[in-house]
Amino acid sequence: MRGYFGIGAEGISKLENFGNLVRTAHGFGASFCFTVNPSRQMHKISSDTSKGMDYMPYFPWESAEDIALPRHCRLVGIELTEDAIDLPSFRHPSRAAYILGPEKGSLSNNIQQQCTHIIKIPTRFCLNVATAGAIVMYDRILTLGQFAPRPIKSGGPTEPVPFHVQGKPKMRSKRAEFYKDQF
Repeated sequence: MRGYFGIGAEGISKLENFGNLVRTAHGFGASFCFTVNPSRQMHKISSDTSKGMDYMPYFPWESAEDIALPRHCRLVGIELTEDAIDLPSFRHPSRAAYILGPEKGSLSNNIQQQCTHIIKIPTRFCLNVATAGAIVMYDRILTLGQFAPRPIKSGGPTEPVPFHVQGKPKMRSKRAEFYKDQF
């Protein structure tokens, strides 16, 4: 799968929730994790049994203004708002940082204004932070990963995973196009 993603939370207060989120992110192949204005220090998290924070960078940002994402990385908020995009209808950016709100609250207006997209999981009420993050990461892998198509009948795949074939090089300038036939 091309691209990368990171995941984090704003104003998180429960170490166990963040640890579960980090462990799940590590399992899904996240490139980094982060917090924005956590209510406590996020270290020595016993629920991160995969020790994900030892294998991927952790960025503890104090405020929305401190967020420093890689170039072209899109901040995607996960929040139940009226105008949020339903997750099943959302096309994930190839380079994304997903951010969830606190356990007993919503993403701040400052964070929402920085988001390129705000998505929601179509549920009747808010889910646990780690659970919501897991659903979004699973959807990302499902839609951007390379899997065999689902069969029409119940059961496992009936077709093999398609083999990826790399296309011909693309010439990005007229000068390169001119020179390709010269040699």
